Formats: sequence, C-alpha cells, structure tokens
Amino acid sequence: MIQRMYDWTLSMAEHPRALWALAFVAFIESSFFPIPPDLLLIPLVLAAPTRAFWIAFIAVVASVSGGVFGYLIGAFAFDAIGKPILDSLGKAGSIAEFNAKFNAYGLWAVLIAGVTPFPFKVITIMSGWTSMPFGIFLASAIVARSLRFFAVAALIYFFGPPIRGFIERRLGLVFALFLAILITGFFAVKLM
Repeated sequence: MIQRMYDWTLSMAEHPRALWALAFVAFIESSFFPIPPDLLLIPLVLAAPTRAFWIAFIAVVASVSGGVFGYLIGAFAFDAIGKPILDSLGKAGSIAEFNAKFNAYGLWAVLIAGVTPFPFKVITIMSGWTSMPFGIFLASAIVARSLRFFAVAALIYFFGPPIRGFIERRLGLVFALFLAILITGFFAVKLM
C-alpha cells in the first residue's frame, strides 16, 4: 500500500495540475498521509527551477494549513480521529509519556519534526491534544516547514539534478545537523 502511495505521489509531478497536487499532498501529510511532499516538491523544482521558491512557498502554506488541521484533530477529535492515526503509526503506546514532556518542549518538538523526516502529523495532532498555545504552534510550524521546503528548493535551484539523490538519501541527516547548529547557536546566545 505504501509503495502505491509513493508511486502515485511521484506520478503527480508530471500532471498539469502538479502544484495543486503538491498543495494537497503537503496538506494531508501534515495531518494523516504517510508520504512526505518532498517526493513531489523535488521533481517539480527540477522541472521548473526558475519557479523553485514559488513551489516551496506553496508547499509551506499547504503544509502549515494541514498542520492546523492536525492541531484541530488533536484538540477536538483526538479519541475519534487522532488516536487511530497515531495507532497506525505505532506512536499510541507512548502518548502519556510524550504528553508530559511535550508541554515543556513543545516549540522545539514542532521545529524538529517540521524539518526532519519525523512524521509531522504526530506533532500537529499532539500539539492540539496537549493544548499547546496555538500561536506558538503556528509560528514554529511556519518556521520549520519554511526551513525544510525552502532549503530543498534552494539546493535544487543552485545545484540542480545531482543534488536530488543526495537530498533523498540524506534529508534527515542534513536537517538534523542544521538543527544541532541552530540549537547550539540558541544556547550560545542565551548564555552570553
């Protein structure tokens, strides 16, 4: 089933309404779909490098909107919708422990999940369920998704097709390193 969804996502890059497909995939990936929008974003940017940053912007807006939908699922329909989604991802067993830690580090959880391959939908749903302040959730989701999608678009824009394989194989590592630098910088500034 996952392979079919993956193939469908890639086939959308060739469709005349590919930007709408990207927006749709980015939206649903932030709330319940298991395939990341990067798989559609990358071929779209490769096909139209002059529109790279417009394509990334569409992915950000749609993904953050989907994240808001995930937040609302967590806030208002956790038992009916959110918990079954987390169950299907194998994350339901750690909900209570996650809840205790999440409120202390919610902003960082959204930032980290938003730029890494960690399922963003888990964080959006949990943000609503744990009553994370909506403004903090929204701001951190915008920053995280912008970092992720604009970084991918910029890499492809400046380095072209050879960077595609690197991005697909090492996206998590690249963003984890970037995040480590960001967190180190944050603590360095705080200690000064």
